[in-house]
Amino acid sequence: MKSIRGYAIFMTILAALLWSSGGLFIKLLPQDAFTILFYRSFYAALIFLPFFGRKLFVFNKLSVISSLFYAPLLITFVTSTKITTAANAIFLQYTAPAFVLLLEPYFVRTKLKKINIFTVVLCFAGMGLFFVEQFTTPDNWLGIGLALLGGVILTGLLISQKMNEPKYQPGAIFLGNIIVCLVTLPWFISSPLPSGSENIYLMTLGFGQLGLGFIFFLYGQKHLPAIESSLISMLEPILNPVWVFIGYGEFPGYWAISGGLVILVALIFRLYWVEVYEKKLTF
Repeated sequence: MKSIRGYAIFMTILAALLWSSGGLFIKLLPQDAFTILFYRSFYAALIFLPFFGRKLFVFNKLSVISSLFYAPLLITFVTSTKITTAANAIFLQYTAPAFVLLLEPYFVRTKLKKINIFTVVLCFAGMGLFFVEQFTTPDNWLGIGLALLGGVILTGLLISQKMNEPKYQPGAIFLGNIIVCLVTLPWFISSPLPSGSENIYLMTLGFGQLGLGFIFFLYGQKHLPAIESSLISMLEPILNPVWVFIGYGEFPGYWAISGGLVILVALIFRLYWVEVYEKKLTF
């Protein structure tokens, strides 16, 4: 059991690392948000087929509910990344852990631990530092609003997936990608075909960043509480602005860097507390 839990944590970390590359490729691509969304979800759906096969076509009511959270989550993230800073988009989406913390005990019947409350408070303190600069001269309030909406939607996805049986979870993500493709199909049809280099970026977004990211995350979520999956995934907003700065030159500011460090320390402390300190108390 210990090895399964450790492997689940490792897979969730890998998922967060892959997800963190999304902002950079979205910024580099010249296509509009909805055209990017089509290609990204199309390639992600393709890579799901060899990994899950027939399991992708096993649905129940919660699968459909999860897919209806997943599709708008992708739409809000890519759109907000295009019209505001990548750091704004990803950090505001990650208000989700607080909502999960409040709702998971009710929906999933998990115990509300003080360490989770403490960790989320620190995470939000870090986010507060991040936005000292960002809110004084916002790039786009619509982008900020969409990113906040993404945080609420991400909460619904995490909890609905956790409530569902593992055998139904891949189908929910696959269906969500199909929904995104259907919604964005008019933009795909009206847009010129991408160049070779642009298509490589789009394939990286679909196959790697989104597809493999969710494959790894689905495995981790089967063996971890939703709040823990959400907290580990907060490595994504820490690294996302880093890659965008390195590859695109978009600097989030020193307050944002300080906020990211606070969040990273909170996550490490929380994992240490659960993995080391709490286990010592049980002996």
